Amino acid sequence: MPIVNPEPLWRPDPQRTAQAQITKFQTWAAEHHGAPSEGGYPALHRWSVDELETFWKALTQWFDVRFSTPYTRVLGERGMPGAAWFPGGTLNYAEHALRAAATRPDEPALLYVDEIHEPSPVTWSELRRQVGSLAAELRALGVRPGDRISGYLPNIPQAVVALLATAAVGGVWTSCAPDFGARSVLDRFQQVEPVVLFAVDGYRYGGKEHDRRAVVAELRAELPTLRAVVHIPLLGAEPPEGALEWSALTAADEEPLFEQVPFDHPLWVLYSSGTTGLPKAIVQSQGGILVEHLKQLGLHCDLGPEDRFFWYTSTGWMMWNFLVSGLLTGTTIVLYDGSPGHPDIGAQWRVAERTGTTLYGTSAAYVMACRKAEVHPSRDFDLSAVQCVATTGSPLPPDGFRWLHDEVRDDLWIASVSGGTDVCSCFAGAVPTLPVYTGELQAPGLGTDLQAWDPDGRPVIDEVGELVVTNPMPSMPVRFWNDPDGSRYHDSYFDTFPGVWRHGDWITVTSRGSVVIHGRSDSTLNRQGVRMGSADIYEVVERIPEIKESLVIGIEQPDGGYWMPLFVHLAPGAVLDAALLDRIKQAIREQLSPRHVPDEVIEVPGVPHTLTGKRIEVPVKRLLQGTPLEKAVNPGSIDDLDLLHFYEDLARNRS
Repeated sequence: MPIVNPEPLWRPDPQRTAQAQITKFQTWAAEHHGAPSEGGYPALHRWSVDELETFWKALTQWFDVRFSTPYTRVLGERGMPGAAWFPGGTLNYAEHALRAAATRPDEPALLYVDEIHEPSPVTWSELRRQVGSLAAELRALGVRPGDRISGYLPNIPQAVVALLATAAVGGVWTSCAPDFGARSVLDRFQQVEPVVLFAVDGYRYGGKEHDRRAVVAELRAELPTLRAVVHIPLLGAEPPEGALEWSALTAADEEPLFEQVPFDHPLWVLYSSGTTGLPKAIVQSQGGILVEHLKQLGLHCDLGPEDRFFWYTSTGWMMWNFLVSGLLTGTTIVLYDGSPGHPDIGAQWRVAERTGTTLYGTSAAYVMACRKAEVHPSRDFDLSAVQCVATTGSPLPPDGFRWLHDEVRDDLWIASVSGGTDVCSCFAGAVPTLPVYTGELQAPGLGTDLQAWDPDGRPVIDEVGELVVTNPMPSMPVRFWNDPDGSRYHDSYFDTFPGVWRHGDWITVTSRGSVVIHGRSDSTLNRQGVRMGSADIYEVVERIPEIKESLVIGIEQPDGGYWMPLFVHLAPGAVLDAALLDRIKQAIREQLSPRHVPDEVIEVPGVPHTLTGKRIEVPVKRLLQGTPLEKAVNPGSIDDLDLLHFYEDLARNRS
């Protein structure tokens, strides 16, 4: 069914289009590499996927990627999994991230904000000095290329310094946020066997101090490969016995030495949410992340030295790594360590105001929460510097687009983006030269042959299909840790369509070239053979003021039937009476279809989420199918395990 949105919500003005880096890149690539000079973004995108090697070569030249050893070709092996990018080439991610120190030493590289202080800057020269000092100390500790360095850290400048110093010596970075419990952290770090642990004594969140010294002690006891623990006294505690002090390791005036590593040398390990088993330990490369993030941040997000880039995130989410890569474009990055709702729900807008943010990234859930709470950002905050609000984590509903347009600014560029931890990037999202249509992502990214496929592997337009990528991307994992034969990697993405990346999302690619995300396909709703996205139902249901949050599950019954309950977490004071039930069903029927109406609407004490805030559908489905809780879910991956007992009891009572 075609998606009809005849009028865009926003169009870039001609001046913005002309000044965008992506416009300048297209003009240059047309002159030097045969890219189309006419046809705007759609023509450039078509060229970038048809001439994949030429595009990526052009991109490395445009951004002046420094190969200390030249590569032999752009793509040595094209098949997936196993694509080999820029074989023979050597470089260093951290070297590129610190390049602005040479030309703008006294300007801020980082702006750090917490719940109680004004923004405090770290200049480019100071960031480079600290990285140089710490990298030298890591080498003195015996850290060698390939060794894993771990961080149990909030979103603070020390975390950025530790990541860059790790990359400088060729180590492999991995981090968790300090709100993760010991079991969750060990499920991740024990897989990669780190030799150094950077850890805080605690953190501040929601106006309270949270002591984490006992967790750090448990991590030390359960990580036998550790050679050193580095103590960062965020709350002022003395270092534990045997720990090194951060201040001592970063005191020297040391010029950083950048280990030149192969393009596919591991840069960091990210983790899947791990709701149904051990988290996947996803390894991405120095070169792959470098060129992919230059493309995303420099072209798609249009970031440069004049910008300030803020994304609300934690070190346990890929968006933190993505935020740090803002340094690659010479951009000042804003680090906020605190609650999104303290002292009130306007907290993130306040950070954007106080830091002069130009690109502000947040979650769709936060936008919708602000809308529901009747926040008025433009009335209450000076957001004149903000050029773009970007969202991810879940699809931004049409109401979210309209609210941002009405409540922030009517000439605001709204960039809903979608990608994944798996590639630490976006498959589709921001394009500064394209219009924005309500409820839609602007376009697939350059070099990304994104398609929607039917079950037979045929591309479909204006119809719901599986999100697939038919050509390799440089930031696709080089491997999973502890997956010696590559079987877990293969089965995660390539078991459905051999040689083609299947991500596990339902999407529609429209005839205009925009993209609509409908939710995860591994928790598909499938009634009478028609596939439906859960995100579409959430968008309708959560407009109703009495509904705080919802969860919809589709379950195949032993008798061949299908049970589709809708679970609703009510706002304080609301009652799930006959009138509210009728309004919920009527809204779904009118705005979606009769097929989308649930079989039952059930009030719940809360909706469980992953540690990065995504509601969990598959484990709840497993519980409702009778799977024991300990087999349905990895307890360390859930924000509130007690909530799952409700679903477990419901399954028991139904049986």
